[in-house]
Amino acid sequence: MLAVFLITANSYADTQEPTMVAIAFPSTSENVISRSTLRAVFGMRLNKWPADTPIKVFVMKDDAPEHGAFSKNILQVFPHQLRLAWDRQVFSGQGQYPEQVTSTQEMLSRIASTPGAIGYIKINEVTNNVRTLQIR
Repeated sequence: MLAVFLITANSYADTQEPTMVAIAFPSTSENVISRSTLRAVFGMRLNKWPADTPIKVFVMKDDAPEHGAFSKNILQVFPHQLRLAWDRQVFSGQGQYPEQVTSTQEMLSRIASTPGAIGYIKINEVTNNVRTLQIR
């Protein structure tokens, strides 16, 4: 009985959070990025790609399901931890907030048209207009 409950609970949990991917401007020099580098980028601590192009971070609203799924499953941090990191950067005068978008379509459009851009979307919404980054 317990095994059935655990399988059902895991199946239910899997359907609740979408599978997310990191995406970047199509001609970004990177194809692969480490999880720690990705955390530094989304924590606003790393602001240039290895090719010295400025990084422009795009995120969805804090309460968007996509933001929660990306934060927890890909970055392996809670959304409130990202918010605290951003607040620290801004209030100390050492950084800016990432740019917030309101929809997947806006995320795709902004990433596709902004050199150095990085963001995230559901894996099933990826288009040829952006580069998907593999996380190692």
